[in-house]
Amino acid sequence: MASHIVGYPRMGPKRELKFALESFWDGKSTAEALQLVAAGLRASIWKQMADAGIKYIPSNTFSYYDQVLDATATLGAVPPRYGWTGGEIGFDTYFSMARGNATVPAMEMTKWFDTNYHFIVPELGPDVNFTYASHKAVEEYKEAKALGVETIPVLVGPVTYLLLSKPAKGVEKSFSLLSLLPKVLAVYKEVIADLKAAGASWIQFDEPTLVLDLESHKLQAFTDAYAELAPALSGLNVLIETYFADIPAETYKTLTSLNGVTAYGFDLVRGTKTVDLIKGGFPSGKYLFAGVVDGRNIWANDLAASLATLQGLEGVVGKDKLVVSTSSSLLHTAVDLVNETKLDDEIKSWLAFAAQKIVEVNALAKALSGNKDEAFFSANAAAQASRKSSPRVNNEAVQKAAAALKGSDHRRATNVSARLDAQQKKLNLPILPTTTIGSFPQTVELRRVRREFKANKISEEEYVASIKEEIRKVVVLQEELDIDVLVHGEPERNDMVEYFGEQLSGFAFTVNGWVQSYGSRCVKPPIIYGDVSRPKAMTVFWSSLAQSFTKRPMKGMLTGPVTILNWSFVRNDQPRSETTYQIALAIKDEVEDLEKAGITVIQIDEAALREGLPLRKSEQADYLDWAVHSFRITNVGVQDTTQIHTHMCYSNFNDIIHSIINMDADVITIENSRSDEKLLSVFREGVKYGAGIGPGVYDIHSPRIPPSEEIADRINKMLAVLEKNILWVNPDCGLKTRKYTEVKPALTNMVAAAKQIRNELAK
Repeated sequence: MASHIVGYPRMGPKRELKFALESFWDGKSTAEALQLVAAGLRASIWKQMADAGIKYIPSNTFSYYDQVLDATATLGAVPPRYGWTGGEIGFDTYFSMARGNATVPAMEMTKWFDTNYHFIVPELGPDVNFTYASHKAVEEYKEAKALGVETIPVLVGPVTYLLLSKPAKGVEKSFSLLSLLPKVLAVYKEVIADLKAAGASWIQFDEPTLVLDLESHKLQAFTDAYAELAPALSGLNVLIETYFADIPAETYKTLTSLNGVTAYGFDLVRGTKTVDLIKGGFPSGKYLFAGVVDGRNIWANDLAASLATLQGLEGVVGKDKLVVSTSSSLLHTAVDLVNETKLDDEIKSWLAFAAQKIVEVNALAKALSGNKDEAFFSANAAAQASRKSSPRVNNEAVQKAAAALKGSDHRRATNVSARLDAQQKKLNLPILPTTTIGSFPQTVELRRVRREFKANKISEEEYVASIKEEIRKVVVLQEELDIDVLVHGEPERNDMVEYFGEQLSGFAFTVNGWVQSYGSRCVKPPIIYGDVSRPKAMTVFWSSLAQSFTKRPMKGMLTGPVTILNWSFVRNDQPRSETTYQIALAIKDEVEDLEKAGITVIQIDEAALREGLPLRKSEQADYLDWAVHSFRITNVGVQDTTQIHTHMCYSNFNDIIHSIINMDADVITIENSRSDEKLLSVFREGVKYGAGIGPGVYDIHSPRIPPSEEIADRINKMLAVLEKNILWVNPDCGLKTRKYTEVKPALTNMVAAAKQIRNELAK
């Protein structure tokens, strides 16, 4: 019985690629040094899978930024502003598209389906001259082959690529991106020919858009695309891989009827209904790549249950046509549990990171072929039983408190207009108040202090003194810049979710459980293994300290319950809504303690609200109901004069704008500039928004410093659709990934632009 891995983490077990990328971007190392690190990581990954007995090993899943940007490079679809004149696309052009440079902004970045991973959105139009401009796929296939490892080259499918793209600036929004399919397929044919010539026998096309609710013309595009590619693919085994949700019934029919396709990969963890479709009819002689090992969470597989599922499918597709696989790429999990030295043995026995999931896949494949490892299965069953019965998982008082929430809507007693009036009397802010989102640059010295405190190399007194001084500097800087509502800069936090999880019960933490979010940015999601509560105040000390340094309003900075949920590895033994309600109660306690301490502006970030939206429309209303309700729970008890902010970023918010309004926050700051201000279109279309709103005026993920004229122009565009008395001026997101040499001039220009527009409005 064969085994397959959809994809694998790229950063390395200890973020080796992250550090190599940042060294290269900072000019401290060469392109050759970066490529050497990357080649070493790829070789290690391929060898690991080969040694574990995996038959179908992927190649071309490694990326220096993201796989969609890699596809853009392959197709030569470089926007003209980057000055690319042809030839093989190199690092300068590639990273300029991803990060921008001193003269031009980056391309838009958004979330990869409903994950915390991001991709660079292709900008296309009728004049794009597609050309084969990156040979990465065939080069990596040859690289693996030279190491003695036969792989399946993986490409982002042509239809998914177009469906994830957007019309370039200046192109009509109604332009049909699918009309570009013939031009795109011409390049795909060249790539396929190269892979054939190199000796590839399989090729994997990732087409995850097949799990969405697609209109008939989009489904037809898949039929047309693979019919056109069929002659080029002749002689190859072709796998179409889908993931993240159930396949709709009509789509299943289309997919399993595609020309020239040998195999179909399905997510059977998040797509349990797909099992029924398969049992209802599967094409004779085709392979089923059954994704029964979760590619998106870190819980050990229930091997007995997965084996039963596979045995049920075996009779439908045939023993020799069933391949055991992961539900999606393992990119979304941590790398290796072996590197976790501080997790206690009980919790560790419940977990499986990417390296362990490879072993699980192969163990299931062996069991199906009659070579079951009884000891491995027995240990797995014992771990499953331990988790179900552990007293650490369940807290009856927390469960009762969360259950009691369902009887109320949890809305503040006064409407937002009256609250804003009361808040303005207390805060006395100018028109177009300026603020930032929360974090300030995380310097090398600051990281050293936190690291040494965690390692017990400095005392708590020394740590507090260092953080206190950092907060003082950030406050002084903001006052010098004349920002209206200040933040303390979050120097005590390495990560916004990790920080809160460390102080809540029901959470566990890793040492090296890093997961890529975008580019070199990695996060270390906490593990929610049990019921959640707040033993003590989490932020009151630091917020009160920061407020003592200034007479200006100082935001209390919290992460909202839905974002904590979506940016954690969440327990899978109860509904996600139950866990979110528990977190909401904990954050509610913190909000009320901040208010008692005199903090009059409290920001509860829900950056990941949109990210968790189910991919299927039939499931979205239920999610938005409990997600928005959870946010309202956190601040239902505060006074009218306490201003509640929230923040969202790097997703498409237009389709959930009414749910955002229903959150009933006093002020929302929201990413806007990097996505070409598409957020503003909902207001142009007549959506009325009465609360405060701060669409971002510049992109913080690029080192580029925007001139004040550009920011002023953005503010004027906002004023064309929003009332001046509700508009705030702020960056797209937090500033932790930037340097002070970038932050100071950018914020200087932002404040200057706000003052310029204020003066113009006064006249």
